[in-house]
Amino acid sequence: MSNIDLSKVVVKRLQKLNKTLSVAESITAGGIANQITQVPGASKVFIGGVISYSDESKVSQLAISKADIKKFTSVSEQVAIEMAKSVRKKFKTDIAISTTGVAGPGKAYGQKAGTVWIGISTQKESFAVSLLLSGDREMIRHATITSALAALERILKP
Repeated sequence: MSNIDLSKVVVKRLQKLNKTLSVAESITAGGIANQITQVPGASKVFIGGVISYSDESKVSQLAISKADIKKFTSVSEQVAIEMAKSVRKKFKTDIAISTTGVAGPGKAYGQKAGTVWIGISTQKESFAVSLLLSGDREMIRHATITSALAALERILKP
């Protein structure tokens, strides 16, 4: 399924469930929001998001603890979960998704390119999924967007 097809399914399911979505994007730099908002009617369910590409913006815009970034790094399960929780609270949405990772080339935060975390937060639970992707920078970012949309599609299944 293409990203636009996944986005259509996500938007329709959010509408059917009367749920709202927000995003906190680092590695994807707004790619998820871009895909979702290409769907007609997305404005009924997509509230907004934060692109927090730097550690500083994760702290200032999403209230991620400097101590957690120092202890776990920005590319971690803990930070992905906190990003999703924070953006869900910030925009008062039912569901939030976050992305953080290393697109490359080369390592960052001691992690090799392709190391990705997707955080999901709902009113009932928050968790993260890890990915180890391969390819160049564009391929890794695209695969992260696809994986995030697929994760949303799965958790919104009736």
